Amino acid sequence: MKANTEITELTPEQKWERATLANNFIFYKVMRNNPDVCKELLETLLEMELDHIEMHGEETIETDYGSKVIRLDVYAKNNTQAFNLEMQAADTKELPERSRYYQGCIDVDTLQSGQKYKELKDSYVIFICITDIFEKGLPCYHFENLCCENHLIKLNDRAYKYFFVAKNCDKILNEKQKAFLELVIGRKPSNKFTERLAQLTEEAKKNTQWKRQYMDWERQRTYDYEDGKEAGITIGLAEGAQQKAVEAAIILINKYHASPEEASEQMNAPLELVLEYLKKKTCK
Repeated sequence: MKANTEITELTPEQKWERATLANNFIFYKVMRNNPDVCKELLETLLEMELDHIEMHGEETIETDYGSKVIRLDVYAKNNTQAFNLEMQAADTKELPERSRYYQGCIDVDTLQSGQKYKELKDSYVIFICITDIFEKGLPCYHFENLCCENHLIKLNDRAYKYFFVAKNCDKILNEKQKAFLELVIGRKPSNKFTERLAQLTEEAKKNTQWKRQYMDWERQRTYDYEDGKEAGITIGLAEGAQQKAVEAAIILINKYHASPEEASEQMNAPLELVLEYLKKKTCK
């Protein structure tokens, strides 16, 4: 007798009920509406003290007409620093490139006309990942530009990228970081800060307005399977949920002229599978 391996797609209502802080919508709401909590999280992850932060009024940045628009999960600044926090449940296979683009957009956003390059803010792009996208077993991957011929020489462009891996949290030495990453993967709160985060997460889920916003957001992200069939998409993936994500991405490209990168990101579909389908279609 064969085991039933069919994947049951959760409804938006079920997704909301099961959502944790690892859900980027919940994460955004908790951080955006509690700047003191966001400040403490930044201090915990970056191991530094911040005198203050200001939550950016708009998380969407458009650098120029026709350029790719980005939407940041959490965007905060102070007089000398700019911070972007991203909750990333899935490996989209393009996070390094996204971090590069995000950092460039933040630089353009923070440097005004007539200012000198020295006036650029210190820029921090932080991805909180569930899985280990680099597959080297580290709990945190911290990058800054170094000289290839001598790694002791830093470029000192003050651009920093961090990838925290919740899956590898048991290897991290900083106890506050460990407690936060444990909460991200569903373990119980273990200090006052994570207890507050857990409480704010539950309060967020009781907010009926935010729930309606999430439902609308989910409906925009989710396309009916029949639409994919009408578009002639037969990718034949083993995992139904992944197949639907790719199908939805193709619809965005075909009907709404989205770029493959935008469609993959919006629909949480692997970019390489979207590109593979497009390549096959072109070759026909």
